[in-house]
Amino acid sequence: MSRAFQVLEAVGQSPRGLTVKQIARRCELTVATTYHLVRTLAYEGYVMRREDGTYIVGLEVADRFRELVLACRGPQQVQDILRKAATDTGFTHMVGRFINNRVAIVAVAEGVRSPYAEDLIVGFDDATHATALGKALLATLSPDQRWRFVKEQGMPAFTPQTLTSPETLDADLTAGERRGLHLELNQFRPGLASAALLVLQDREQDRRVALACTVPATELMASAKAVRSRLTTVAQQLADILRE
Repeated sequence: MSRAFQVLEAVGQSPRGLTVKQIARRCELTVATTYHLVRTLAYEGYVMRREDGTYIVGLEVADRFRELVLACRGPQQVQDILRKAATDTGFTHMVGRFINNRVAIVAVAEGVRSPYAEDLIVGFDDATHATALGKALLATLSPDQRWRFVKEQGMPAFTPQTLTSPETLDADLTAGERRGLHLELNQFRPGLASAALLVLQDREQDRRVALACTVPATELMASAKAVRSRLTTVAQQLADILRE
């Protein structure tokens, strides 16, 4: 199984496709073993063979992704609430939670006024320290838990404004808790800002949920109060659904 996943990951990281020999080299497997694994994955629909002999990710991966979205997002009403919020404000709204000790986006509704960020899609589980959504959830951890989290995940600099030390992150989280809104300005992508707050607090880490919206960086400070008010309303709607 581990080898099959290696093959699937190698193919997934190569949108132009890979031949069996290329897959074998990347996965450090014999060609015979790779042929066997690729045939099995193709039969099950997880990879597809193109006319030029290369393999790309198969449609079954999309089916598993949809199942992941449904399992993590919760009821359909969650998506409906996000879509209405995005339509009303023009800002992209998203929900995140802890999954396997990582912060992942589990639902998104795009708004026409928010800068496009190709990474901020369902399943994105990186840049926790550089997004308001991640900060809102990191703030629910104890200092020791948080230090272990950032030590394991790292704090890479996505922009010159990214917070890259646990000390500066802790200070930022304290300020966010004090104002009742976690903020990020140009820390994940230049020109992009985000705001977030907690929807559900729970003793169980994987049951904690946060809500965020992204806005143009030039608009965040001028509209922070309005954003907080709107997020608070949407968070309450989500909490009512998720507690049922």
